[in-house]
Amino acid sequence: MKPGQLRAQAASILSRLLQQQGSLATLLERPNDDSQDFPLLQEICFGTCRWYFLLDAVLSQLLEKPLKGKDQDIRCLLLCGLYQLHGMRVPEYAVVNETVAATLVLKKPWAKGLVNAVLRSFLRDSETLLARAAQSDAARLSHPVWFVQAMRTAWPGHWQSILEANNQHPPMTLRVNLSRVSRQDYLDRLVLAQCAARPGELAESSVYLEQAQPVSFLPGFAEGLVSVQDEASQLIPDLLDLAPDISLLDACAAPGGKTCHLLERDVPFSRLTALDNDARRLERVQENLDRLQLKATLVCADAGEPSTWWDGKAFDRILLDAPCSATGIIRRHPDIKLLRQEDQVLALQKQQLRLLGALWPCLKPGGLLLYSTCSVLPAENSEIVARFLAQHGDAKHEEIPAAWGVECAHGRQLLPDAAGHDGFFFARLRKNPETMLR
Repeated sequence: MKPGQLRAQAASILSRLLQQQGSLATLLERPNDDSQDFPLLQEICFGTCRWYFLLDAVLSQLLEKPLKGKDQDIRCLLLCGLYQLHGMRVPEYAVVNETVAATLVLKKPWAKGLVNAVLRSFLRDSETLLARAAQSDAARLSHPVWFVQAMRTAWPGHWQSILEANNQHPPMTLRVNLSRVSRQDYLDRLVLAQCAARPGELAESSVYLEQAQPVSFLPGFAEGLVSVQDEASQLIPDLLDLAPDISLLDACAAPGGKTCHLLERDVPFSRLTALDNDARRLERVQENLDRLQLKATLVCADAGEPSTWWDGKAFDRILLDAPCSATGIIRRHPDIKLLRQEDQVLALQKQQLRLLGALWPCLKPGGLLLYSTCSVLPAENSEIVARFLAQHGDAKHEEIPAAWGVECAHGRQLLPDAAGHDGFFFARLRKNPETMLR
């Protein structure tokens, strides 16, 4: 790779991200070969997104005037350079030289002097620049202003810890397939593999690794003994009151972690249907099922249009892990800070209510629907449940008796834990059994 090429690639990815042309998941594709450069590219992109609002506040002090819109790539290049100097253990001379060289790769040689001057100015006066930037909560905690305000309003006693947790590198969490091996037995296997780990505190299947590992290094991964899944979402099977011979619908099922976990409980369901509107993501569900040697009925359709996929046979249980802002998993996807806008939450609310309303007739009287999101915004969580209940007289909210999380007016909220689980919301809705008599 020629000088500056990797930094130029990072700047181009960030520039496209800011123009809403994709996400890190789509723009930062892992190469097929074992490229030694990819981890560095990934860290620069993820880290610059994670600390974007702090870095941008610093950069605004270093630029005499804003760069033109057509030079967004140079602005992003400067942000990437500042992140490396501030947040990575890369030799300063290498950061400056490579970032300056990237201007040639981007075919903007005029920016060589600017990039060199900005980065060296930061090195000379970083403490003062960072202190000035930190006078703003949004910059100090590196989140968009709207989200900082939303957290202060929704979680006045927790808002700062939520934002601080979002800025941490997430732990790698495993789900042990308890139908095949006990958690303690799997922990023993990890010891033999010299992989430090600890059991989770909330879900009996959860294990936290001290250091992230490629799945190929995990004992028994290929054989289906373990999967990668955050601890919060591992709580779902217990919240669905599973029992033999029930029928279950996993709406919005891809990529299949929850479907597989439900099947790993080894409950003889009469049927389990995994539904998703994305055919490519359903392929991931099938791949996970195959690895774990499990079976489910996969259906590609819009959960909000039952007439296109439902056979009229009502389900005993429905899991709706609804599309949401994903603000509970920002530490895993820091580009959410740049991609998610406040006005998008209204559109998501409409989608959440549409899905709840469409799926409710598919639930048997006496049946249970579990509504979940990976959001920490009440507007998508307890408020959605309250609005749904007001519209459906045959729906009843059931409390979740648990010691974890925060009890809301409707449902229960897990806030992101720096060393533990992601942010997640759950609410149980029971259909009035008396509807059968009408």
